[in-house]
Amino acid sequence: MTEYRSGPSTTTSRLTKVTDFLTGHKTATTIPWDPDSTKFPQRKDLPSIPGAPPEAAWVWGPDDQLGRINLLTPTRIKAASSLIKTGELVPLDLPLDVPATPGFGREKFVHSIKPLTNKIAYDDLYTLNTQSGSQWDGFRHFAHIPTETFYNGTKEADIVGPTANKHKCSMHHWAAHGFTGRGVLLDYRGYAQKKGIQYDPFKTYSIAFSELVACGKDQGLDIRPAAQGGDIQIGDILLIRSGFVERYYSSSTAEREEAALRGRHSSSPDINDQSWAGVEQSQDMLTWLHDCYFAAVGGDAPAFECWPKKQDYHLHEYLLPLWGCPIGEMIDCERLAAKCRERGQWTFFMTSAPANVPGGVGTHPNATAIF
Repeated sequence: MTEYRSGPSTTTSRLTKVTDFLTGHKTATTIPWDPDSTKFPQRKDLPSIPGAPPEAAWVWGPDDQLGRINLLTPTRIKAASSLIKTGELVPLDLPLDVPATPGFGREKFVHSIKPLTNKIAYDDLYTLNTQSGSQWDGFRHFAHIPTETFYNGTKEADIVGPTANKHKCSMHHWAAHGFTGRGVLLDYRGYAQKKGIQYDPFKTYSIAFSELVACGKDQGLDIRPAAQGGDIQIGDILLIRSGFVERYYSSSTAEREEAALRGRHSSSPDINDQSWAGVEQSQDMLTWLHDCYFAAVGGDAPAFECWPKKQDYHLHEYLLPLWGCPIGEMIDCERLAAKCRERGQWTFFMTSAPANVPGGVGTHPNATAIF
């Protein structure tokens, strides 16, 4: 067992136990952390993990494959189920063929019918890139660039090549655990339109942390973590509506294709020729995303974060490989935003069924909000 702080561990441990007794908290102090703890270290107090990059939160055990999905415990799922009042369902996946032309040079969805016996029986055949539409980015998707390391010490050799395996950071671990909890929607697009803030979701636009604070306040939410007096609970699943889906469906086929293919016609295509609205890369944003202890974050934007990045790092580098926090992209938040606004309720019970694919990198969410 490893103390998460340096210094006089015995004194610290005793003080923590006394404080927990007086406050009713259960503080995560030793690695592996107990997912049912009610208090976790802030970003500035993360433990130093031997052999790991700075700020790595590989705190759930040396063979952990779940990251912050560990926070989706039976206790929290049962509490989230209390939000189900009417049984109304809001599906959150786009059709598999949307976008018709995917961005970032990804492949189009292809669907064909295979006859088994003419006029009697048929099968489906799908060809798809799990990152082309509604998706969860898995832990094999994006590394910490300076160290070329994926979550919990996984390396490229674990993913591709002669020594590849189907175990480390594989998507099937998510499917085996389950992916259900309390969802929280921040409808930034609706807030921006209400306040006269104009931007094009098909172009680079950074949604600042201060704007998310204001958006939450407008919705009646204090987006600070509960440990700091706010409304965000440990294990929440965050969704941010930036307006991409709205913009996509209001655009012509030519506009959609032009946006998706930016930079792809050059002799040396570069993903940074793409441009999309998303949350800003900033220290305030990173600290908030970390300290809230979201089980997952996502939204309708193609990259979740503003693209191309405006700092010398990606949010992906922190969320996926360092903290083990899944990232959702191109989640359909249109009907969800309308339902939340109608009910004046921005939290909901949320389920997702990741694909059970050993060695999988990403998955379509198969997600539903339930009210």
